[in-house]
Amino acid sequence: MKKCVALVLSLICMLGLVGCNKKSMNYIISNEPNITGVVEEVGENSILIYIQNDGYPYGADCSVSLDVENKDGLYSPITVGDEVVVYYDGSIAESDPLQISTVYAITLKTPADRGVNNQS
Repeated sequence: MKKCVALVLSLICMLGLVGCNKKSMNYIISNEPNITGVVEEVGENSILIYIQNDGYPYGADCSVSLDVENKDGLYSPITVGDEVVVYYDGSIAESDPLQISTVYAITLKTPADRGVNNQS
């Protein structure tokens, strides 16, 4: 009986540790690669940003997945014209547009000017 209880407690501890690999926002901001860009399009599962980082890939369009690993790290609503910082795994697919699939967080750097009237 004691062996059974010990086995069950061991399994519970192991399962508890498996769920502990979620990165905190402080860790993500301090340690993960990031790019800054302006939102050009907002889709259902991704956004298209114009990258404004110094160095490569400055000035490129990049599709960024909205399936972020840290759900606290996704502000909403994302609006065209927002300047955002995308924290990701460091891998950018060299396609047209560039693509980032593994996203840890997306934070707002500068909001779009929502008071501008778009009159033609």
